[in-house]
Amino acid sequence: MIPQETVSLILDTAQIVDVVSDFVSLKRRGANYVACCPFHNEKTPSFYVSPSKGIFKCFGCGKSGTAVGFVMEHEHCTYVEALKYIARKYNIEVQEKEETDEDRERHQRRESLMLVSEFAQKFFVSRLRETPEGRNVGLAYFKSRGLEDSTIEKYGLGWAPTSRHALVDAASEAGYKAEYLVETGLCNRRDDGSLSDRFYDRIVFPIYSVSGRVIAFGCRTLRSDYKDLNIGKYVNSQESEIYIKRQSLYGIYHAKSEISRQNKCYLVEGYLDVLSMHQLGIVNTVASSGTSLTEEQVRLIKKFTDNITIMYDGDSAGIHAALRGIDMVLKEGLNVRIVLIPDGDDPDSYARKHSLAEVQEFIGTHEQDFINFKAELLMKEAGTDIIRKANLINEIADTIANISDAVKRSVYVQAVSDRFGIEQSILFSRISSTRRKMITDERKEQERQERRRAAALPPLPEEYPGGYAPERSPVQITMDSLEVNKLVAPSERELLSFLLQYGHDTLEFSSDSKYYSGSEEDKATVAEFIDASLSADGGALINPAYDKIYQAYMDCYFEGHSQNDILRTLLSSPDPEITFVVSQLSLERYQLTVKDFRNALTTRASWLVKFVPQTILTYMERKIESRISDLKAQLADADSQSQDNILTEILKLQAAQKRVQNEMK
Repeated sequence: MIPQETVSLILDTAQIVDVVSDFVSLKRRGANYVACCPFHNEKTPSFYVSPSKGIFKCFGCGKSGTAVGFVMEHEHCTYVEALKYIARKYNIEVQEKEETDEDRERHQRRESLMLVSEFAQKFFVSRLRETPEGRNVGLAYFKSRGLEDSTIEKYGLGWAPTSRHALVDAASEAGYKAEYLVETGLCNRRDDGSLSDRFYDRIVFPIYSVSGRVIAFGCRTLRSDYKDLNIGKYVNSQESEIYIKRQSLYGIYHAKSEISRQNKCYLVEGYLDVLSMHQLGIVNTVASSGTSLTEEQVRLIKKFTDNITIMYDGDSAGIHAALRGIDMVLKEGLNVRIVLIPDGDDPDSYARKHSLAEVQEFIGTHEQDFINFKAELLMKEAGTDIIRKANLINEIADTIANISDAVKRSVYVQAVSDRFGIEQSILFSRISSTRRKMITDERKEQERQERRRAAALPPLPEEYPGGYAPERSPVQITMDSLEVNKLVAPSERELLSFLLQYGHDTLEFSSDSKYYSGSEEDKATVAEFIDASLSADGGALINPAYDKIYQAYMDCYFEGHSQNDILRTLLSSPDPEITFVVSQLSLERYQLTVKDFRNALTTRASWLVKFVPQTILTYMERKIESRISDLKAQLADADSQSQDNILTEILKLQAAQKRVQNEMK
């Protein structure tokens, strides 16, 4: 434990504004400082820091305390760990007394994971500099990409040796436990219990936390034949207790001070984009590497600035990624601008080809607000089509609806009105309608979250096959009574069974499959594959009872809940239809229409990659058949003109049905 005299010195030395500023962008307001609270999601600042009193207080969520309390709350650490953090910040030497068993157990595991990650980072750096293959392959590649020695050293870049047990051997010799090597995702455990390196024959980009500790790695192969070898171009750390991908940004530790000073953050896509921009002198740059931009990442940026400039490639993928990010950034209350790098370049290559002044000039002259960006982009697609132009204006109005500040909305409405010659009242009407829907959806989501928090079903014995048992509903419900559309019902049950039993399983498509992504990090889970397939057709099931379950499952899944937690939530739903269907389908162990095929396959993985796509195609074919049946029923009562239209529609559907049937063969 830390001696009391050292504790007193730390508390006396700590300046709360200095400490809080490490994590949040504070703005002076009179004698105090203000910011949006880092502990709950808010649009207007209610978080105050008083330097004279040495305390912080949020008038929104009620959290308050001293500098030590802030570090404890923000970093989810113990009192002792918070004291050590502040001591390091002010260069105060800490000489500890022996800790009790209880104190050690509280933080030993997390600290062990951190130490293993830091050891691995130093190991990869040493392999880059001290081995022939590291110098000739890894270091040579970094140099070929224009990275200077100072950049390579500052960001801790390294090389994972070709051997598949180099790190295992080094870590074991240094005394690190196997369980921590596996937990951090640095190593994999083989069937015989031995360990192998997860990262080998790759260059290494360490990922740092906001406070500067190594929490994960992104590793890239330099082999040109990686597709032929069926290996991913990038392999990243799995999520762990110290690393949650959606909450992490590459470069944030090195960029945060400059982001706060410049009051602007440039958001790019890749590791090398960040490194080249930083090396050029544009240090306020971060990347959402390995994942699409998330709300948590936007909120992390918001701790340091309210201004984000999205700087993506100018190709189709970059444009669509920018479009996805705009609404998310606006919804979180930040200002967003967009810069597209000329097609054929990315921020990395463009930064290497130009000087700092040239890049700054390019950004200054090509940076656009989201209205001009969307307008120019979508007007090219709309051309002279009046309907498509109207849809474009509606889409821009819906984007404005994400802005919480009424004054900002009004300014943007005026800009759209002037550009397209649309009355402001019409735009405000559309925006009001969209915002009402958003508020309704948010309220429903809050209610769902409250139900989840209230759910407290105890776990059942391990031998129970379904995970959790619902209470028996007094309402007499049967599957037959819930199925409005009998034709598609079997396929919908099959899709729900896949989700409820295997939703988190990864689909391991072979390289000759049309569904093969070619990237380890882009592999989809069963839930993601089904969601992407159905999204193209509205993302809903036809039978209302089944659709309720589908939507509830996807809501939980994309919030990051585990499979067991999702089952717990659904089985504790106040809706008896949901609990009944989920209990049936999660216990059936998939004894539906494809049960005979399952016996012919050797592994669950091979079974899933065959029948998840097959079930989706069957479902699509039956939906088309259902629609054709409905149209044929309308023919008898239709007039001559309507009959012609119906017959034309039937012919189109029959052609689509045939394409699906051919794909099923």
